[in-house]
Amino acid sequence: QVQLVESGGGSVQPGGSLRLSCAASRSIFSFYTMGWYRQAPGKQRELVALTTKVGTTNYADSVKGRFTISRDNAKNAMYLQMNSLKPEDTAVYYCRGGVKFDSWGQGTQVTVSS
Repeated sequence: QVQLVESGGGSVQPGGSLRLSCAASRSIFSFYTMGWYRQAPGKQRELVALTTKVGTTNYADSVKGRFTISRDNAKNAMYLQMNSLKPEDTAVYYCRGGVKFDSWGQGTQVTVSS
C-alpha cells in the first residue's frame, strides 16, 4: 500500500493561485491513473482532475481552464496548479492513486475568501 501526502493548501483571496503537491511513499510509475478530489463542508467528495501515465488528463467542468494536473514519475509526485481561484473552490483536497487506484491522502485544506 502506498502512502500519499498532500501539501500546499492554505488561504488565498479570490483570483489567487495555489499549487498542491501529492508525495508518494514509493514509485508511482505503475499507477496508471492518479487524481485530485475535493470535499466541501456538507457536500460529497467530487472529482477535480485525473491524469494517466500516458499523459491524458480529465477535468471537472467547474475547474477547466483554471486548474492543471501534472505528475512527475521521477519524483514520485503529482501536482495541481490552481489559478483564478473562486470561493466555491474552498474544500479539502485529496489525492488518489495506487496500483488499484485505491489509496488516498489525508487531505489539505484550501480556503478562498476575501
